[in-house]
Amino acid sequence: MPDFPFERLRRWPDVEATNLFAVDASDRLILDEAAPFLAAAGPGEVVVLEDHYGALTLGAAARLGAGAGIRVYQDALSGERALDQNAADLAALAGSFSHVPMGEELFRGARVVLMQLPRSLAALDELAGAIARHSAADVTVVAGGRIKHMSVAMNEVLRRHFAAVDVSPARQKSRVLLAKQPIRPESAESEWPRSVVHDDLGLTVCAHGAAFAGTTIDIGTRYLLEFLGRMKPDAREAIDLGCGTGVLAATLAQARPGLRVLATDQSAAAVASAEATMRANGVDDRVRVLRDDALSAQPDASAELIVLNPPFHIGSSVHAGIALKLFEDAARVLRPNGELWTVWNTHLGYRPALSRIVGQTHQVGRNNKFTVTVSTRR
Repeated sequence: MPDFPFERLRRWPDVEATNLFAVDASDRLILDEAAPFLAAAGPGEVVVLEDHYGALTLGAAARLGAGAGIRVYQDALSGERALDQNAADLAALAGSFSHVPMGEELFRGARVVLMQLPRSLAALDELAGAIARHSAADVTVVAGGRIKHMSVAMNEVLRRHFAAVDVSPARQKSRVLLAKQPIRPESAESEWPRSVVHDDLGLTVCAHGAAFAGTTIDIGTRYLLEFLGRMKPDAREAIDLGCGTGVLAATLAQARPGLRVLATDQSAAAVASAEATMRANGVDDRVRVLRDDALSAQPDASAELIVLNPPFHIGSSVHAGIALKLFEDAARVLRPNGELWTVWNTHLGYRPALSRIVGQTHQVGRNNKFTVTVSTRR
């Protein structure tokens, strides 16, 4: 698409850096491979999934025109906001799409689906199943990614849901999978979220496909749970920041019946998973789950206790930017003398950053992989 100004797209409000990009070669390849299908699509017949920062949505809209009626689902809230901002900057395309939650409304009548392949096979399985269940019988899925993040297993996942799956030639270290002829499941109901009972913790964990760690309990989270009884015992409210499936929030609520908990995550799959986890454990009356970019919806100096197991990847890149962003928001939201309890991979060395951003930071635990610290707000 030589005429579309890809170079104008930004990642903001997601972390920006010289080695982090809003567009890559797979976006361009997906759009080029999809060109004949887009040309035959009518208004409201195109769906875009997991667009990173808007390249697929706005690139397709540029081909289809302002009345395209593209429906978009992005798991990451930062991706949604970046798409909106990029569309606003390209004013002519601002009304060409709408954000739609995962479900039948997203896919009803869709004849073309453009997708950035998620790295998780479970996430791909849930998306492919939903497309096959709800889209038009003649739907074509154009799914692509960087070859280094793709595997043959992705083809097999798609073949569970589509009778025809073809592979494009590689271009600029990217590749596209074309899926057609959806296999309609016998049941109209989705098999997601899935759930597993962890008897050792007395906890049921529910997870959608894109939720980090799925129905397992991440080993860093499990280590942080060992310090639950020491976390600001007099706190009446707590925040599980970057809650994932809600393990920390649910366990806090179970252990401390007088505590009210806010669980936040920018991932739509994580939020849906955490909501299901709270219901499964009977604590949904005391735990509120919110989709938020860090703690942007929370007022300054409002929290007594925050617990955090920060991610250290931004997409496919190892980058400290996301952890620092979470530390900064935690510092803003904590009251004076409020506590931030954090678990992190020891080699990342976050303690100086926590001391600088939040306040005095003490190591309270360390094993062969993880460190747990408590930071007290100045």
